[in-house]
Amino acid sequence: MRHDNELECAARVAERPWRRRAHRLIAVSAAAALLHGCAALGATEDPPDTFNLVAPAQVPAGPVRRGTQILIAEPVAVQALDSDNIVVETAPFTIQYLGDSRWGDRLPRLVQRRLAESFDRADRFSGVGLPGQGLAIDYQIVTNIRAFGIDVPAGVAEVEIEVKLLDDRNGVVRADRRFEVAVPVSRSAAPDVYVRALNAAFTRVAADIVGWVAELI
Repeated sequence: MRHDNELECAARVAERPWRRRAHRLIAVSAAAALLHGCAALGATEDPPDTFNLVAPAQVPAGPVRRGTQILIAEPVAVQALDSDNIVVETAPFTIQYLGDSRWGDRLPRLVQRRLAESFDRADRFSGVGLPGQGLAIDYQIVTNIRAFGIDVPAGVAEVEIEVKLLDDRNGVVRADRRFEVAVPVSRSAAPDVYVRALNAAFTRVAADIVGWVAELI
């Protein structure tokens, strides 16, 4: 019996280094897996380039309507334009987006805010605001973005906005008009050049809209 116990003890002693070695291998493998997971969590792609729209620096002179308050409603747009993507038409009826470049917000929201800024900068009205800002509205500017992007085959940055002047006191559309501007741009231009051309087209459209509305009311 003693002999058997000695053999069993010797076997256990011989086994311990292998167990320790196995435990070390398991620990190393677990640490490596943890580091790999941390690296995966820490790895991030480069953020997209974000661009903004600007309101026109100047608007045409015209009559002042100090007793009038105007609401700028959020424009409607087709699905391709109702996002933060910058639209590029590469062929007729073929729409793509401008790589990793984005608008700073959904395009209709940006257009709404820059139109409001344009009307406010004109300093012709008692108040200019957005829905929910508590104005006693006389007129609403209702818009539809029909085009806002780069037409590559034509080599232009195109902005087209349809505008309705709605009398908020009786719900009657006072007038409507379509505003369109195309600015030449190279077909192989860099994204920031495309955006500058779109901004140039938009500022002209926005200034024209402000002048048109001021003449009507």
